[in-house]
Amino acid sequence: MIWFKNYTFEELQHIYIRKSIVTLLDIKLFELGADFLKATMPVDERTHQVFGILHGGATCVLVETAGSVASGLILNRDTHYAVGSHINVNHLRPISSGMVIAECKPIHIGKTKHVWDIPVYAVETGKMIAKGELTCAVIEGKMQM
Repeated sequence: MIWFKNYTFEELQHIYIRKSIVTLLDIKLFELGADFLKATMPVDERTHQVFGILHGGATCVLVETAGSVASGLILNRDTHYAVGSHINVNHLRPISSGMVIAECKPIHIGKTKHVWDIPVYAVETGKMIAKGELTCAVIEGKMQM
């Protein structure tokens, strides 16, 4: 297990899901495994761009949320926190409705940098709709929330 401790979903919700863009887009933490985190987001009018398909920016918010939360779960929250420093998302196919799921797995877990591989799939078809990668900077200190 790569996480700092065994977290319950109640703890995750309390720590990471606050009134923010995450709640506005209805992003939910979905599953926490030994070395992965999954999060979901609906594809609807909140996440559409003007042509009625998933907005690339909404996909980036999902990817950054999954990766940032995962980085935070690795760290001792009393001494360190992580923030996204670089995001890259390639959009592979459009989706206009339903639900997407991001599956976050580590590429590199270092002392000052975490890099995450985060593909995004359409729940209904299982097809990959985007391929994301997030780098998080690890900062010494306790994050003020």
